[in-house]
Amino acid sequence: MLVEEVMTREVVTLPPTATIENALKLLSKHRIRHIPIVDDNHHVIGIVSDRDVRDASPSIFENDPDPEEFKKEIQNIMSTPVITVHPLDFIEEVAAIFYENEIACVPVTKENKLVGIVTEKDVLYTLIQLTGVHVQSSQIEIKVKNKVGVLPAVTNIIAKHKINICSVLVYPDPEDDDYKILVFRIQTMNPLPVIQELKDEGYEVLWPNMPGITK
Repeated sequence: MLVEEVMTREVVTLPPTATIENALKLLSKHRIRHIPIVDDNHHVIGIVSDRDVRDASPSIFENDPDPEEFKKEIQNIMSTPVITVHPLDFIEEVAAIFYENEIACVPVTKENKLVGIVTEKDVLYTLIQLTGVHVQSSQIEIKVKNKVGVLPAVTNIIAKHKINICSVLVYPDPEDDDYKILVFRIQTMNPLPVIQELKDEGYEVLWPNMPGITK
């Protein structure tokens, strides 16, 4: 899935000369956590988070807070340089950027101009869609040899039972490089006939594999 399919296109922004007070009002009004800072050409020159703004604001425990603190320009607290992504990047790459850089938001730019924004919430929602969790279904995990032709062989078994596949994930077996784990979400609430045939064909079903439910 591409970034342009997930990103928010109507982005709330501020110029670098905006004040902390301006940022507080926008964060509250739009119920957002990040505001890109842009110049007159809509180039991203910084970004501020709700935490940045809170840390720069007078404490609520102060007896006599200085109102001038709210008048400070946002460019004094914004983070820069800013990590950005392109609309045609893959959303999985954005997830890696979030993890590696410990951030929760990236502006999306095209020809150096802001065209959207992606947050960690967008990435999590995309994960839900890609895995099919939002569809009523059953999950089956199978350990298979890491060789050509295994995936279609398994899907053919599922197809024989006339059951639709909602999603498929493939990842390496963490304990053996010669094997992979296939994770299927199939559109049935009774996966037992499929599981039994998979086992009859010699496949190792990791889940479900509960005593009294599957043999």
